[in-house]
Amino acid sequence: MKVKDIGEQGLLRILQKFCPAEIVGDDCAVMPTNPNQSLAITTDMLVDGVHFSDRTTGPYYAGWRAAAANLSDLAAMGATPLAVTVALAVASDTAVEWVEEFYRGMTACLQEYHTPIVGGDVVRSPVVTVAITAFGQVERDRTISRSNARSDWAIVATGVHGASRAGLELLLNPEFGQNLTEVDRASLILAHQCPKPRLDVLPVVWEILGSEGAMEPPLSSPLAKGRKQESNSPGAMEPPLSPPLAKGGKQESNSPPLSKGGPGGVKSPIAIAGMDSSDGLADAIIQICRASGVGAKVDRTKIPIPDIFSEIVSTEKALDWALYGGEDFELVLFLPIANAQLLVEKIGNGAAIVGITTESTDIWLTDSSGIYPDIVLKLDRGFQHF
Repeated sequence: MKVKDIGEQGLLRILQKFCPAEIVGDDCAVMPTNPNQSLAITTDMLVDGVHFSDRTTGPYYAGWRAAAANLSDLAAMGATPLAVTVALAVASDTAVEWVEEFYRGMTACLQEYHTPIVGGDVVRSPVVTVAITAFGQVERDRTISRSNARSDWAIVATGVHGASRAGLELLLNPEFGQNLTEVDRASLILAHQCPKPRLDVLPVVWEILGSEGAMEPPLSSPLAKGRKQESNSPGAMEPPLSPPLAKGGKQESNSPPLSKGGPGGVKSPIAIAGMDSSDGLADAIIQICRASGVGAKVDRTKIPIPDIFSEIVSTEKALDWALYGGEDFELVLFLPIANAQLLVEKIGNGAAIVGITTESTDIWLTDSSGIYPDIVLKLDRGFQHF
């Protein structure tokens, strides 16, 4: 049997057997360092011809993207970046200027988040390869895990999806998007070459959850009063997901009870689950649902897509890029509905509630407009290494 026969997810399942079960499975490994804080550690590898190439991403932006990918993983865990180490493998005939520009790009991204490069390694290789390990710090009761989600929670995308994929298309096919203005073209290309890790979302999350952000155990899957849940059909998303709460509006909470702590004053898991959307919006939703043992109904009409898409691609292509294009580096967060509405209102800039979790483990793409049939979301359409 070959790696190609089991695919990326199959290979990961085998490798996870060699790691502590309580540590692996999220965007970062989280290791307690004292009673109140943990060290978040993530490693990301980029290979020339797979993750970047001079055709689409010069060394400066390749470096930026390499740093951003790691910082995005830290953001997905609720962690504040501390430092990174960089292992670089290059051929002996690689231009020194290429290496310097790569590090300038990395440094430019890292400096925005006050994160230094504190070490690494350099080796010879026929293929340029970069492995970055990023270290972050997260409070024990603010660790965002993929496995925290509960049914009847809202699913939030922190910004538009598909822009990076569109930017890649413009770089690969110069004839594409001829009707775009130079400003719109540059904006989409920049979304691919210079993504911004959403560390800015975390302070807003903590402000909303505050000291009342822990789940009270045991936590049963809540259902809205008087509403029967059918597990064999996606139906319509309930409760209604839009419009978000207006400022000063009344919050109707069907969400789980929140508490400062569990029995004996011990902190419970925080009432939020999440990861980043580096491998696509659909991938993030599916991974979180699987880790949490819940299902979802995702409404295609709620997915935030760049407005300019209507001028360059079909509705189906726009949806495909949003769900499976990847490398948008937004956060995908699951949290109680009232908190989700407030989060979307506060961060704006394309943030949206795109779905709701269910007790069933099926993950449906629905259409509240009634035009398209419901379909099951799967991982096989997104990018997989094998």
